[in-house]
Amino acid sequence: MTISFSLELPTHRVEAVNEFVSAEAIAEIARAAETGGFAAVHVTDHPAPDAKWLDHGGHHALDPFVALAFAAAATTEVKLLTNVYIAAYRNPFLGAKSIQSLAALSNGRLILGTAAGYLKPEFKALGIDFDNRGALLDEALDVLDKVFTGADIAYEGTSFNARGVRLRPLPPNPPPVWIGGNSKPAIRRAVSRAQGWAPFNTFGYATASRTAEISTLEELATAIDWARKYAAQIGRTAPLDICFSAGNLLADNKSSDERHDTIKRLEAAGVTWLTIAPPGSDRAELIERSEAFAKEFVTGTR
Repeated sequence: MTISFSLELPTHRVEAVNEFVSAEAIAEIARAAETGGFAAVHVTDHPAPDAKWLDHGGHHALDPFVALAFAAAATTEVKLLTNVYIAAYRNPFLGAKSIQSLAALSNGRLILGTAAGYLKPEFKALGIDFDNRGALLDEALDVLDKVFTGADIAYEGTSFNARGVRLRPLPPNPPPVWIGGNSKPAIRRAVSRAQGWAPFNTFGYATASRTAEISTLEELATAIDWARKYAAQIGRTAPLDICFSAGNLLADNKSSDERHDTIKRLEAAGVTWLTIAPPGSDRAELIERSEAFAKEFVTGTR
């Protein structure tokens, strides 16, 4: 097994919009990722972040499907990953229409990373019941499953009632779904109804993000072992992609040997994808660091 890498499109860098959040920036960084050997580019989802969160380490984000559409138009092969899309923020059919549209227009390059979400004020701003977010995610996944069968859809949800809904055009293949989050409910959801699981390095902020702590390789290995046991318990035999947002475990302040060792240990534990977010004071530096990372750890051409 070889790990695949996804490069972050830094659409949160609103302190330098022209460098990082313009159409030109998204296109250039996406092309650099594709040329450099990254398997995907990714963005996150925060339609209504609150000021308190933003002032204490939170971040802005473009609409994930709009941002990834610009990346898709500038590339031909690189995958397009939502890391992660909060399905509960949108009516399931509106969400499915965005998913279907990007998957179709990109010729099937979308990977849908999705999760229940954790930012309570954002749920409140959007008029969504925070405490029901897990059930709302399940509803959205139910609708999405039906959309990609191509059949007319009848579904009675918590706040909607659909009869005879038909979405076209269908993409070449349904996008794989990866469920994000470190908690056991997230793992169970990933194992029971998705193609992948997307845990993340909590940096000690597990409480703030309302999920289980994973900030060491040992904690990740323990969680993966639990996922495997649950898969065996429910009879799952299909492989499960594991996309880990490693964060500071692969930071530039680590030596090359340390990072190679970390990647080997992650691969041995069962990780199949890693998301990477290189620093950079401007676009040129970010691309240069991305290319250097790719040569050292992705293609091994350095």
